Amino acid sequence: MAAMRGVLTMTMAAWSGLSACAPQTPPHWAQGGAPLVIAAARWDLGDETVQILPNGQVVRDGDVLFAVDRVGRVVDEDNDPVALLLPDGRLAGSDGMLGHVGLNNASPPGASTAWLSLLPNGQVLFFDRDGDREPQGVWRGCQGPVRRTCTLVTHVLALQRESRRSSGPAIGVGLGVGF
Repeated sequence: MAAMRGVLTMTMAAWSGLSACAPQTPPHWAQGGAPLVIAAARWDLGDETVQILPNGQVVRDGDVLFAVDRVGRVVDEDNDPVALLLPDGRLAGSDGMLGHVGLNNASPPGASTAWLSLLPNGQVLFFDRDGDREPQGVWRGCQGPVRRTCTLVTHVLALQRESRRSSGPAIGVGLGVGF
């Protein structure tokens, strides 16, 4: 588990550094990666809401966080390349892999087990190191082919959360209670 934490910490440092320097593109950026269906969806987290807009922008309380496109590209709020979802489910960043994203679950970098799952009813579950489940709101509008897009967005937000946690105190920053 310590090895996974080390890989996750290194990956998160690379993730957070992407915004601070000249953007590098992940491998295969030009041709794109996994096909995604982009449609309006909403993740209700109690006091906060994350939305996927039909244009692929991901917003929280009106602020653009990042965007996804129909060929698996993820760009930051400045439209700079961040990650690419490859057809086999690996999420490639410019400096390495950022985990694996399936239809209903995702795993962090260097792990073989899921850290989050999107249930058929839209409920989001996160798993701690002991396998305990922690509910984190409900996605609406993530049925059918939109489901993988919602799982990808949830995973990217979880990576950002872990990046904040590993880079020092970020009291009061996050999505909802515990996120």
